[in-house]
Amino acid sequence: MTEQSVALVTGAASGIGAAIALAFAESGTRMILGDIDLERAMATAAEIGGAATALCLDVTQPEDWSDAIDRVRTDAGRLDALVNSAGLLSLGTVEECSLEEWRRIQSVNVEGTFLGCQAMIPLLADSGGGVITNICSVSGVVGGHNLAAYNASKGAVRMLTKSVALHCARSHNGVRCNTVMPTFVRTPMLDDIVPATEQHKLERQIPMGRLVEAEEVAALVLFLSGDEARMITGADYTIDGGATA
Repeated sequence: MTEQSVALVTGAASGIGAAIALAFAESGTRMILGDIDLERAMATAAEIGGAATALCLDVTQPEDWSDAIDRVRTDAGRLDALVNSAGLLSLGTVEECSLEEWRRIQSVNVEGTFLGCQAMIPLLADSGGGVITNICSVSGVVGGHNLAAYNASKGAVRMLTKSVALHCARSHNGVRCNTVMPTFVRTPMLDDIVPATEQHKLERQIPMGRLVEAEEVAALVLFLSGDEARMITGADYTIDGGATA
Protein backbone atom coordinates (compact mmCIF):
# COMPACT_ATOMS: atom_id res chain seq x y z
CA MET A 1 0.00 0.00 0.00
CA THR A 2 1.20 3.53 -0.78
CA GLU A 3 0.61 6.81 0.98
CA GLN A 4 -2.14 7.53 -1.55
CA SER A 5 -3.94 4.24 -0.91
CA VAL A 6 -7.38 4.14 0.71
CA ALA A 7 -8.90 1.27 2.68
CA LEU A 8 -12.39 0.68 4.06
CA VAL A 9 -12.71 -1.61 7.08
CA THR A 10 -16.07 -2.74 8.44
CA GLY A 11 -16.57 -3.61 12.08
CA ALA A 12 -13.82 -1.10 12.78
CA ALA A 13 -15.09 0.16 16.13
CA SER A 14 -13.24 -2.47 18.15
CA GLY A 15 -11.52 -5.84 18.15
CA ILE A 16 -10.07 -7.22 14.94
CA GLY A 17 -11.52 -4.45 12.77
CA ALA A 18 -9.97 -1.72 14.88
CA ALA A 19 -6.60 -3.48 14.91
CA ILE A 20 -6.69 -3.79 11.12
CA ALA A 21 -7.57 -0.12 10.72
CA LEU A 22 -4.69 0.91 12.97
CA ALA A 23 -2.24 -1.33 11.08
CA PHE A 24 -3.28 0.11 7.72
CA ALA A 25 -2.98 3.66 9.06
CA GLU A 26 0.52 2.97 10.40
CA SER A 27 1.51 1.90 6.88
CA GLY A 28 0.40 5.27 5.53
CA THR A 29 -2.99 4.22 4.19
CA ARG A 30 -5.92 6.61 4.41
CA MET A 31 -8.69 4.93 6.40
CA ILE A 32 -12.47 4.85 6.23
CA LEU A 33 -13.90 3.10 9.27
CA GLY A 34 -17.37 1.62 8.99
CA ASP A 35 -19.38 0.33 11.93
CA ILE A 36 -22.95 0.29 13.18
CA ASP A 37 -21.57 1.83 16.39
CA LEU A 38 -20.60 5.22 14.97
CA GLU A 39 -19.46 6.67 18.30
CA ARG A 40 -16.86 3.94 18.85
CA ALA A 41 -15.82 4.05 15.20
CA MET A 42 -15.22 7.78 15.57
CA ALA A 43 -13.11 7.07 18.64
CA THR A 44 -10.95 4.66 16.64
CA ALA A 45 -10.68 7.25 13.85
CA ALA A 46 -9.61 9.86 16.41
CA GLU A 47 -6.93 7.49 17.68
CA ILE A 48 -5.61 7.18 14.13
CA GLY A 49 -5.75 10.91 13.50
CA GLY A 50 -6.29 13.03 10.42
CA ALA A 51 -5.91 10.17 7.95
CA ALA A 52 -9.13 8.47 9.10
CA THR A 53 -12.84 9.11 8.91
CA ALA A 54 -15.75 7.12 10.31
CA LEU A 55 -19.18 6.36 8.96
CA CYS A 56 -22.25 4.58 10.30
CA LEU A 57 -22.46 1.33 8.35
CA ASP A 58 -24.93 -1.45 9.02
CA VAL A 59 -23.49 -4.08 6.70
CA THR A 60 -26.87 -5.81 6.33
CA GLN A 61 -28.48 -2.74 4.73
CA PRO A 62 -27.94 -2.09 0.99
CA GLU A 63 -28.72 1.61 1.46
CA ASP A 64 -25.87 1.91 3.96
CA TRP A 65 -23.51 0.45 1.38
CA SER A 66 -24.80 2.97 -1.17
CA ASP A 67 -24.00 5.72 1.32
CA ALA A 68 -20.55 4.19 1.83
CA ILE A 69 -19.89 4.32 -1.92
CA ASP A 70 -20.78 8.02 -1.95
CA ARG A 71 -18.61 8.64 1.11
CA VAL A 72 -15.58 6.93 -0.41
CA ARG A 73 -15.95 8.90 -3.63
CA THR A 74 -16.44 12.19 -1.79
CA ASP A 75 -13.81 11.81 0.93
CA ALA A 76 -11.12 9.85 -0.89
CA GLY A 77 -11.90 9.57 -4.58
CA ARG A 78 -10.63 5.99 -4.76
CA LEU A 79 -10.57 2.66 -2.94
CA ASP A 80 -7.67 0.20 -2.84
CA ALA A 81 -8.66 -2.25 -0.12
CA LEU A 82 -11.85 -3.51 1.49
CA VAL A 83 -11.80 -5.57 4.67
CA ASN A 84 -15.11 -7.20 5.59
CA SER A 85 -14.49 -7.62 9.30
CA ALA A 86 -17.95 -7.01 10.77
CA GLY A 87 -19.31 -10.21 12.25
CA LEU A 88 -21.26 -11.89 15.04
CA LEU A 89 -20.53 -15.00 17.09
CA SER A 90 -23.37 -17.08 18.50
CA LEU A 91 -23.40 -20.28 20.51
CA GLY A 92 -26.07 -22.92 20.01
CA THR A 93 -26.58 -26.41 18.65
CA VAL A 94 -28.79 -27.04 15.64
CA GLU A 95 -31.63 -27.92 18.06
CA GLU A 96 -31.11 -24.91 20.29
CA CYS A 97 -30.65 -22.23 17.63
CA SER A 98 -33.84 -20.33 16.83
CA LEU A 99 -34.67 -19.36 13.27
CA GLU A 100 -34.47 -15.71 14.34
CA GLU A 101 -30.92 -16.18 15.67
CA TRP A 102 -29.92 -18.21 12.60
CA ARG A 103 -31.07 -15.41 10.32
CA ARG A 104 -29.35 -12.76 12.45
CA ILE A 105 -25.98 -14.49 12.16
CA GLN A 106 -26.32 -15.16 8.42
CA SER A 107 -27.46 -11.59 7.80
CA VAL A 108 -24.36 -10.00 9.30
CA ASN A 109 -21.69 -12.59 8.55
CA VAL A 110 -22.78 -13.73 5.09
CA GLU A 111 -25.08 -11.10 3.60
CA GLY A 112 -22.95 -8.28 4.99
CA THR A 113 -19.88 -9.72 3.29
CA PHE A 114 -21.80 -10.31 0.05
CA LEU A 115 -23.14 -6.74 0.00
CA GLY A 116 -19.70 -5.31 0.74
CA CYS A 117 -18.05 -7.20 -2.10
CA GLN A 118 -20.86 -6.35 -4.51
CA ALA A 119 -20.82 -2.65 -3.64
CA MET A 120 -17.09 -2.07 -3.63
CA ILE A 121 -15.73 -4.17 -6.51
CA PRO A 122 -16.47 -1.38 -9.04
CA LEU A 123 -14.61 1.19 -6.92
CA LEU A 124 -11.64 -1.12 -6.46
CA ALA A 125 -11.57 -1.82 -10.20
CA ASP A 126 -11.77 1.89 -10.99
CA SER A 127 -8.64 2.41 -8.89
CA GLY A 128 -6.74 0.02 -11.13
CA GLY A 129 -7.45 -3.03 -9.02
CA GLY A 130 -7.48 -3.67 -5.30
CA VAL A 131 -7.88 -6.25 -2.59
CA ILE A 132 -10.82 -7.63 -0.64
CA THR A 133 -10.05 -9.51 2.55
CA ASN A 134 -12.93 -11.30 4.21
CA ILE A 135 -12.40 -12.09 7.87
CA CYS A 136 -13.55 -15.65 8.25
CA SER A 137 -12.71 -18.20 10.96
CA VAL A 138 -11.34 -21.70 11.39
CA SER A 139 -15.02 -22.41 12.10
CA GLY A 140 -15.43 -22.19 8.34
CA VAL A 141 -13.51 -25.47 7.99
CA VAL A 142 -13.84 -27.17 11.41
CA GLY A 143 -17.21 -27.84 12.98
CA GLY A 144 -18.31 -27.27 16.55
CA HIS A 145 -21.27 -29.01 18.16
CA ASN A 146 -22.60 -25.70 19.52
CA LEU A 147 -21.75 -23.41 16.60
CA ALA A 148 -24.47 -24.35 14.10
CA ALA A 149 -25.26 -20.85 12.83
CA TYR A 150 -21.68 -19.58 13.09
CA ASN A 151 -20.18 -22.63 11.34
CA ALA A 152 -22.66 -22.28 8.50
CA SER A 153 -22.02 -18.56 8.12
CA LYS A 154 -18.24 -18.82 8.04
CA GLY A 155 -18.32 -21.75 5.65
CA ALA A 156 -20.46 -19.60 3.36
CA VAL A 157 -18.03 -16.67 3.60
CA ARG A 158 -15.13 -18.94 2.72
CA MET A 159 -16.82 -20.21 -0.46
CA LEU A 160 -18.21 -16.79 -1.39
CA THR A 161 -14.65 -15.48 -1.29
CA LYS A 162 -13.52 -18.07 -3.82
CA SER A 163 -16.40 -17.19 -6.13
CA VAL A 164 -15.60 -13.47 -5.88
CA ALA A 165 -11.92 -14.15 -6.57
CA LEU A 166 -12.66 -16.21 -9.67
CA HIS A 167 -15.21 -13.70 -10.96
CA CYS A 168 -12.71 -10.84 -10.62
CA ALA A 169 -9.91 -12.86 -12.21
CA ARG A 170 -12.10 -13.72 -15.20
CA SER A 171 -13.20 -10.08 -15.43
CA HIS A 172 -9.55 -8.94 -15.53
CA ASN A 173 -10.45 -6.04 -13.23
CA GLY A 174 -7.33 -6.39 -11.05
CA VAL A 175 -9.31 -7.17 -7.88
CA ARG A 176 -8.12 -9.97 -5.59
CA CYS A 177 -10.13 -11.59 -2.78
CA ASN A 178 -8.93 -13.80 0.08
CA THR A 179 -10.03 -15.02 3.49
CA VAL A 180 -8.20 -14.79 6.79
CA MET A 181 -9.31 -17.48 9.22
CA PRO A 182 -8.21 -17.05 12.83
CA THR A 183 -8.98 -19.28 15.75
CA PHE A 184 -9.94 -17.68 19.10
CA VAL A 185 -8.81 -14.05 19.09
CA ARG A 186 -8.41 -11.98 22.23
CA THR A 187 -11.19 -9.42 21.63
CA PRO A 188 -14.18 -7.91 23.47
CA MET A 189 -16.48 -10.18 21.42
CA LEU A 190 -14.73 -13.27 22.77
CA ASP A 191 -15.01 -11.85 26.30
CA ASP A 192 -18.78 -11.57 25.79
CA ILE A 193 -18.99 -15.29 24.98
CA VAL A 194 -16.29 -16.76 27.23
CA PRO A 195 -15.27 -14.94 30.44
CA ALA A 196 -11.59 -14.06 30.64
CA THR A 197 -11.23 -16.37 33.64
CA GLU A 198 -12.31 -19.31 31.46
CA GLN A 199 -10.29 -18.56 28.34
CA HIS A 200 -7.44 -20.78 29.47
CA LYS A 201 -9.68 -23.66 28.38
CA LEU A 202 -9.62 -22.28 24.85
CA GLU A 203 -5.86 -21.89 24.95
CA ARG A 204 -5.52 -25.61 25.67
CA GLN A 205 -7.16 -26.31 22.29
CA ILE A 206 -4.38 -24.42 20.46
CA PRO A 207 -1.09 -26.30 20.01
CA MET A 208 0.94 -23.11 20.47
CA GLY A 209 -0.80 -22.60 23.81
CA ARG A 210 -2.26 -19.11 23.53
CA LEU A 211 -4.98 -17.04 21.92
CA VAL A 212 -4.40 -15.09 18.72
CA GLU A 213 -3.85 -11.36 19.15
CA ALA A 214 -5.88 -8.99 16.96
CA GLU A 215 -2.65 -7.32 15.82
CA GLU A 216 -1.44 -10.64 14.41
CA VAL A 217 -4.57 -10.91 12.28
CA ALA A 218 -4.03 -7.32 11.16
CA ALA A 219 -0.46 -8.05 10.07
CA LEU A 220 -1.66 -10.88 7.84
CA VAL A 221 -4.38 -8.71 6.29
CA LEU A 222 -1.80 -6.01 5.59
CA PHE A 223 0.47 -8.52 3.84
CA LEU A 224 -2.38 -9.84 1.66
CA SER A 225 -3.24 -6.26 0.69
CA GLY A 226 0.29 -5.46 -0.47
CA ASP A 227 2.19 -5.91 -3.72
CA GLU A 228 4.09 -8.89 -2.31
CA ALA A 229 0.81 -10.83 -2.44
CA ARG A 230 -0.17 -9.75 -5.94
CA MET A 231 -0.57 -13.35 -7.17
CA ILE A 232 -2.61 -14.50 -4.17
CA THR A 233 -6.36 -14.68 -4.70
CA GLY A 234 -9.11 -17.10 -3.73
CA ALA A 235 -6.90 -18.34 -0.90
CA ASP A 236 -7.62 -19.22 2.74
CA TYR A 237 -5.09 -18.17 5.35
CA THR A 238 -5.41 -19.75 8.77
CA ILE A 239 -3.86 -18.05 11.77
CA ASP A 240 -4.53 -20.56 14.49
CA GLY A 241 -1.37 -21.67 16.25
CA GLY A 242 -1.65 -25.08 14.60
CA ALA A 243 -5.24 -25.75 15.65
CA THR A 244 -6.36 -27.01 12.23
CA ALA A 245 -3.17 -29.01 11.66
